[in-house]
Amino acid sequence: MKNIVILGSTGSIGLSTLEIVAAHPERFRVVALTAGKNLELLAQQVRTFSPRLAVVAATEDVPRLRELCSGCDVTIMGGSEGLIAAATADDAKMVVAAIVGAAGLVPTAAAIRAKKDIALANKEILVTAGHLFMNLVEEYGVSLFPVDSEHSAIFQSIEGHRNEDIRKIILTASGGPFLNTPTRNLSQVTVQDALHHPNWNMGKKITIDSATMMNKGLEVIEARWLFNTPVEKIQVNIHPQSIVHSMVEYVDGCVIAQLGTPDMKAPIAYALAYPERISTGVTPLDLTSFSGLTFLHPDWDKFPCLELAYRAIRSGESMPAVMNAANEIAVAEFLGERIGFMQISETIERTMAAHTAHNLQSIEEVLQADLWGRETAREICREMVH
Repeated sequence: MKNIVILGSTGSIGLSTLEIVAAHPERFRVVALTAGKNLELLAQQVRTFSPRLAVVAATEDVPRLRELCSGCDVTIMGGSEGLIAAATADDAKMVVAAIVGAAGLVPTAAAIRAKKDIALANKEILVTAGHLFMNLVEEYGVSLFPVDSEHSAIFQSIEGHRNEDIRKIILTASGGPFLNTPTRNLSQVTVQDALHHPNWNMGKKITIDSATMMNKGLEVIEARWLFNTPVEKIQVNIHPQSIVHSMVEYVDGCVIAQLGTPDMKAPIAYALAYPERISTGVTPLDLTSFSGLTFLHPDWDKFPCLELAYRAIRSGESMPAVMNAANEIAVAEFLGERIGFMQISETIERTMAAHTAHNLQSIEEVLQADLWGRETAREICREMVH
């Protein structure tokens, strides 16, 4: 029996993780759950999975959650103290880090220091503090399993191979809803247009990141740290069918890829049960049902966020943190219909241009860079509105 903690249990990754847990009650037990604002769903999860600890992001929501969980044998906590308590739960073996954005930095670092294995679904952790987190993983001797479908695919494709034999990592991207939309029309797209992903069912923020291809830019940076690979050896291919989840090219010219039906339960289950494979309920892939698989080079003019991510990782340690912060603000402003779609990348570029990159020595410095990026991006967005 493996005891697990889910940081971000009411998001799409958290929900899929709980599906895997429910399907394998003999293998997994949930000891702690954390969530943001969806108290009703968190309370429902508490009643279903009986964790001993449930945490809500805002301390002022603790009384309401206690009310919703009345009669349950569960401790209710809130705020950063609660998140850290969940992440470091004594009886937990693995922590699923699925909090969206920079909010996952501190509890995930605490989990590593408490020697918990990490199933990492929060790419922003490695984007903003890659070298710091990989150093922590090495120092405390924990295992880090990628949950992103692309990084899970790479992880599976390098199993049994030497890192020095890798010539290139190839991340695949669906191209999102605007792959075939002329660039000149992107300034007119609506929030509803951007949220209509052709292949994946994800949360709003990640779906917008997919539409701008910032999601893929973040994954490039994450791959650089996860697989200790120079960014020059990481490339992106557009693959509209989302069947090949990523590939690794080796020095002998061979390419190894991982294929599957687009469903996050598969990479989640691989991380939870590694090195075993378990049933997931995911529909097996039938390649005979496809007329072909397409691969294209990305259009850098249409998707400037991808180029900004490459620019950020080459600029210095603090720049990816600032870029990520600016993106979170810009996406929120777009979802609130206060700025246009193409102004997301404009906000990020202007924020990066105002920043002087520097090395980061601690999580606290990462958070300072993140705060600076958010404040600067907010000011830029206010200028755009006025």
